[in-house]
Amino acid sequence: MTEIVILGAGPAGLAAAMELAEAGVKVTVLELQGHVGGTATSFNFEGVNVDYGSHRLHPASDAAVLARIKKLLGEDLLTRPRHGRIRLMGRWIHFPLRPVDLAIRMHPKFAIGVMLDLAKKMFSGKNEAKQNDSFASVLKRGLGSTICKEFYFPYAKKIWGLEPDELSPIQARKRISAGSIGKMIKRLLPGGSKGGASTKGIFYYPRSGFGQICESMNTAALNAGADIILNAKITKITTGSGSPEVTFEKDNQSVELKADQIFSTIPISALTKLIDAEIPVEVEEAANSLRFRSMLLAYIRLEQEQFTEYDAHYFPGAELPFTRVSEPKNYSDRTEPKDHTVLCAEIPCFQGDSIWEKSDAEISAIVSEGLKDAGLPVKSNISAVKTIRLPHAYPLYTIGYENHYSPLENWVDGLDGILSFGRLGLYAHDNTHHAIFMGQAAVKCLNNKGDIDREQWNDFKKIFEAHVVED
Repeated sequence: MTEIVILGAGPAGLAAAMELAEAGVKVTVLELQGHVGGTATSFNFEGVNVDYGSHRLHPASDAAVLARIKKLLGEDLLTRPRHGRIRLMGRWIHFPLRPVDLAIRMHPKFAIGVMLDLAKKMFSGKNEAKQNDSFASVLKRGLGSTICKEFYFPYAKKIWGLEPDELSPIQARKRISAGSIGKMIKRLLPGGSKGGASTKGIFYYPRSGFGQICESMNTAALNAGADIILNAKITKITTGSGSPEVTFEKDNQSVELKADQIFSTIPISALTKLIDAEIPVEVEEAANSLRFRSMLLAYIRLEQEQFTEYDAHYFPGAELPFTRVSEPKNYSDRTEPKDHTVLCAEIPCFQGDSIWEKSDAEISAIVSEGLKDAGLPVKSNISAVKTIRLPHAYPLYTIGYENHYSPLENWVDGLDGILSFGRLGLYAHDNTHHAIFMGQAAVKCLNNKGDIDREQWNDFKKIFEAHVVED
């Protein structure tokens, strides 16, 4: 029987484990944390189910992925209206964008600027890629200076901590689905979104929190015979002749596992450092050069039933430290508890930044003061605060990063018995549905002999490269 060891129990790893176990393959999953789901998990904070930031399952998900999740969750997968707001030039605008709301609430200066940019674009010719492109140049050429200056550029600097012209053009193509004013306007029209007008302004959300998706995959994998080991610290991976082997520590004991294949969803740079083999200098340098933007999540309990009617507020302006503040109760159809609610503020940063080390009380004060400055003062008592720190929130695509990543990726791809995939395993920007698709794809590439069909995998990687993050 083919035996697979999967490193990491996030969405990609769990999707692969579930599919493999149901196909009769012996599967063992090793997860460092004490829970499954990675950053796509949920937990209970003060009686409210909260996620690791703002998560949604989008109608644009691959059809097979969406069908699988619907089968797993059944009636627990709710169809919910999107109801957020963006603070733009001191005014609140509904998100997703609505034509009437834009007409009423958009700042006149912003509207005039966009129209002038559109007029310039109509007479400027084709929007063609250039050799020295950056995130800034791609967006400015496609969207015009007004949208970039007032929204995307300050938002990008907040999220990634770098100037827009320091970021790769690939970042723009991966993160900005509407890359031109024309596409943006088209999306505002009936039927202009992918999937048609019926999917515009909705999302899918599990009744018990976004983490219910991964919990359901975990249950399905266990029921099919998979072995999922939590709190397992991987210390070494041995390759070479014969089957690859994983060594991990659990409860102060060292355990060795042999496998036909190792499916890794941990950071590819970390994977490289675990492999017990001579690593070429350029590969080691590449692994050390890859950077991630971190995220601090602040959860604040308020002694009131609801803070606002909106599921999330977006803050592109540089004057506030957080990019988004969500209210988890508004994502599902739950109204309990009646006497309090929770806000989740997302604060991008780097490990080592001053805010990374601040106490819960200090973070709470920063969030509260920021909301006040944005015109959303906290008027009730803050009775509890919790912070979570995510070291690997976003891959950081600086200009030329691919010249460092490619040697690393090629070296790992050349190792017999190891397949790296998932958001961290491919250093990719993606949504949860993309990660699940990757896990399903990995399983499809396992042939009857228990080997990976590398040609088919390379075909799938071309599909992965076309993934664009939905927000």
